[in-house]
Amino acid sequence: MAAVKLSFTWLGVRKTLAPEQRTTAARAFHADRELLSASKLILDTKNPAYRAVAAVRSEASGYWRTVTLPFPEAGIRLLPQSSLGTFASTMQMYRERLQEAARELAAQYDAMKSEAQRRLGTLFSPGDYPTTLDGLFDMEWSVVPIEPPSYLVTLNPGVYEAEQARVRERFESAVELAEQAFATELQRLTAHLAERLTGLHDGQPMVFRDSAVENFREFFERFRRLNIRSSPELDALVEQAQQTITGIEPQTLRDSNRLRAMVARDFEQIQAAVGDLLVDRPRRNILRRGQTGAGA
Repeated sequence: MAAVKLSFTWLGVRKTLAPEQRTTAARAFHADRELLSASKLILDTKNPAYRAVAAVRSEASGYWRTVTLPFPEAGIRLLPQSSLGTFASTMQMYRERLQEAARELAAQYDAMKSEAQRRLGTLFSPGDYPTTLDGLFDMEWSVVPIEPPSYLVTLNPGVYEAEQARVRERFESAVELAEQAFATELQRLTAHLAERLTGLHDGQPMVFRDSAVENFREFFERFRRLNIRSSPELDALVEQAQQTITGIEPQTLRDSNRLRAMVARDFEQIQAAVGDLLVDRPRRNILRRGQTGAGA
């Protein structure tokens, strides 16, 4: 695994009211100014140009989370090293899209400020607005080192060993976080579809969307790509779920009451087993550097 970090440069569009403005607001409600918190939007976040830059940020963040595993350090996630090339090219594509959307936003910036002045009235303050949006909407990613630096081996072996132990603990936490995330998602997916397959609405079987089945296929693909084989129990439950749903089309489930009942029964059993696994997770099979054997 490689540790990858994603960060955004982003203009804040919410500003705290100035003290005199907060006093005016407090007076309107007969409230103590010191106990009042108030802010204003300096740009209309529903403007199509702003929504476009926000959409790219959301997509890029979603992709980053989809192809990586959690790591117990803010802003960092774990990516298979074999995926680094695809990840870099995809993030570059998102950055170019964000920069293009930011240029369109910049072209409308003056008009948006004028609209804000009209709507904010006396709350409008020119000082809230930068003269230009250049560089204020951007993103960057990087591969970050998380292993202790090698020079510590000779400089201070004791510190090096302590840092190794700290990194090992973080990776063990990352394994636990990954297991929990996969197990929780599997439980959610099986519970949702089982409910839709067995529930009734006005005496008729409940309707479910194709996505209720398609989401399983996406989950299986992500689990196959990112699974670190640390929990045989979780692997077995995912395999059981995959065998249950593979080859079944959504419309087939809608048309066959017998098939609905069979899939629902299997998923209810899987859901219960995943719940037990989340409560009492077995010891994880973590392969540390230097281990040897058939499984290494």
